[in-house]
Amino acid sequence: MSRFHFSRLELNLQGCVDNYRYFRSKLKRSTKMLVLVKANAYGHGAVEFASMMQGAGADYLAVALPVEGVELRQAGISLPILVLTTGTDFFDEIIDNRLEPGIPNLYTLKALVGLLEARGMRDFPVHIKLDTGMHRLGFMTSELEELTTYLKDCPYVKVKSVYSHLFASEDPEMDSLTLGQIGMFERNSSVITEALGYRPMLHILNSAGIERFARYQFDMVRLGVGIYGITSLPDVKLKPVASLKVKILQVKELKAEDGAIGYGWHGHIAESGTKIATIPVGYADGIDRHLGCGRASFSLNGKRVPTIGNICMDMCMLDVTGVDCEVGDTVTIFGEDPTVSELASILGTIPYEIMTSVPRRIERVIVRK
Repeated sequence: MSRFHFSRLELNLQGCVDNYRYFRSKLKRSTKMLVLVKANAYGHGAVEFASMMQGAGADYLAVALPVEGVELRQAGISLPILVLTTGTDFFDEIIDNRLEPGIPNLYTLKALVGLLEARGMRDFPVHIKLDTGMHRLGFMTSELEELTTYLKDCPYVKVKSVYSHLFASEDPEMDSLTLGQIGMFERNSSVITEALGYRPMLHILNSAGIERFARYQFDMVRLGVGIYGITSLPDVKLKPVASLKVKILQVKELKAEDGAIGYGWHGHIAESGTKIATIPVGYADGIDRHLGCGRASFSLNGKRVPTIGNICMDMCMLDVTGVDCEVGDTVTIFGEDPTVSELASILGTIPYEIMTSVPRRIERVIVRK
């Protein structure tokens, strides 16, 4: 732990590299790899993770918002950066920081072109987003004619790629829909490339898509949650990249007559007494309140210890009865044991939500092991 932190999120560099190589092994050598570092790299630390990916050989990075791309540029990241949720309010920042906007509709494209024209800029790199069924962002099939007519007479932008997003690539029961999406993407992207007179990169596969539909890798793939250690295949074990670790602040031996523990006195003391340890993380640190009152357990000195009582904002208590421990010992909230997936299962959610809930006040540290 650093001088100013009781807790930290350890980023395992070797695990990250191993996961990257696993997905890379499913691709042709010519296929480019884009790694998503949006949402503070899924909670792992955008600058730290982008630096690791730049060293690992990634070809592209992607963020959700312009501000995320600006942060990476200010930190010295030089890889091309795709901004997935561009909007129309921050084109100056996008241009000045050499970011490449995703374009989901003609309104956004025209707004960007207006600024490029005013600044005397031509061939600015953009990425055209197609809606193949998720119905979130992107050009519909009915909008392609108007799009291509506009692009053919527009010298201000250069289409760097055409892409879409799979909505159920991890689910075998929806494979027919996934293949339908891919087929629509092939048809609609060909309309654009034929109109342009040149061929931009094509990409539609996400992490699960790389694992299950690698034959449709096109020119580039987008590696998201997979790089962070989550796989869609039951027989594959990726390495968890992040481990949230905290130090014990205090250990107490409580007797039955001491009442109970925590807010609302929901932590019950055993008749024979209960030993508790208090750690400095709570729901403000991503430890969901529904993990309290014994619903989850964490690792301490080789043993699992359950929560006891309600999770507080900045702290929570653990039942360490029968476990040899003292102030300063390290508790692992998630990592190899327990895993992010285990905590997600308890909460009835997905691993993404657990990872992205870890706030910036938790220190990120790259470890080499």
